[in-house]
Amino acid sequence: MLLLLLSVGLAASVGAVALDHAETTAGVGGGTRAALSLTATGETLQFVHRGGETLDVRRLELRVSVDGEPLEHHPPVPFFSASGFRPGPTGPFNSAADPEWRAGETASVAVAGTNDPELTVGSSVTVDVRYEGRPLVTLSAVVR
Repeated sequence: MLLLLLSVGLAASVGAVALDHAETTAGVGGGTRAALSLTATGETLQFVHRGGETLDVRRLELRVSVDGEPLEHHPPVPFFSASGFRPGPTGPFNSAADPEWRAGETASVAVAGTNDPELTVGSSVTVDVRYEGRPLVTLSAVVR
């Protein structure tokens, strides 16, 4: 019985940690399902497609907020050069790459100093991800 309780407790702890870093969502009306995660290091926002359906990034819309304040410029994925961002995003967010974002793939953008507000260590970053105009997931991270 003790072993069973320990196993259940461990599983719950692991599940709570996993949910802190990846959010799974179903689109409106049982639409698109994908698990994405976000990390923020310095000026770079890194997204990982953890599982679920392949996403066409041309149908994505990202809305970034820093400490609750929306960025002046949002990343128009896919792109190579855009106002408020350093050129050359990685993975499928780059307009020269395959726009299909599959499980296991990473994509990133770097916020330029010309965008406002700036990302600083300890800032809270929230990204609302929409797919085909519908809410897909809201991701959060603290800038390291």
